[in-house]
Amino acid sequence: MIDYKKMYAILCAAASDALDALPDTPENARGRLLLQTALFQAEDLYIFQTDPDEE
Repeated sequence: MIDYKKMYAILCAAASDALDALPDTPENARGRLLLQTALFQAEDLYIFQTDPDEE
């Protein structure tokens, strides 16, 4: 069984740590956007592709 909760938690923690490490400057805007996009994609996978056996 694929552990989407664990995958999502790992990604969220890493992205949050990375965003915290980046100063909020225009030079970092693209990096921030990339990380936020990855979070949204992971969220979509978690919400829409959860293993039906878990329900």
